[in-house]
Amino acid sequence: MELPRTIPLFPLPNVVLFPGLPLPLHIFEPRYREMVRDAAASHEVIGMVLLRSDGSASAEAGPPPVFAVGCAGKIVSREPLPDGRSNILLHGVCEFRIAAEIPGRAYRRAEVEWLWRDHASLDPGRRERLAATLRRHLQAEPESPAHKVLGDASIADEVFVNFFSYVLDFPPLEKQALLEEPTLAARADRLREIVEFHSAAGFAAGDSDAGDRFH
Repeated sequence: MELPRTIPLFPLPNVVLFPGLPLPLHIFEPRYREMVRDAAASHEVIGMVLLRSDGSASAEAGPPPVFAVGCAGKIVSREPLPDGRSNILLHGVCEFRIAAEIPGRAYRRAEVEWLWRDHASLDPGRRERLAATLRRHLQAEPESPAHKVLGDASIADEVFVNFFSYVLDFPPLEKQALLEEPTLAARADRLREIVEFHSAAGFAAGDSDAGDRFH
């Protein structure tokens, strides 16, 4: 897939998108309505980036800072609403690094460098270690649909790792760290470390809310 060098940026404080995963969004702010219209009329690509703060910034201080690495999504469906709002569905495509932001629009735009990661398959031992850690973490959630993913060997390694990086209810900063890993193997190892940490912390605290870990 050929991707544009300049893309719109959609900064949010609590969303980190990964390649291969869907992201539904409700668009209501005027600047983002414009962004969606422009993207839908051209390359249909929107860059999701995580805010470095709570998003509050004065006009004098300029736009709030964002992390340099994000993930672009392609608009795969768009439902315009009568009042100008819309519901869209993005499909994660590729990670990118912001090279420079470009002024001139109500929404943020940037020239980006596409980060074509090493998506080679994981060695079987690495995937099984990750799967075993996830099974232990999810053992208190026997009805979770995540168990179907855990038990499906036909799911590609990239989708497997990115799915759990995306859906597990961990802090956005930890998900950002996963997104920034340079290879799929490194992302899988970091994910296993994060899951082990949260599992240990949950048991140590007598966590009884395991059923609320998923969005």
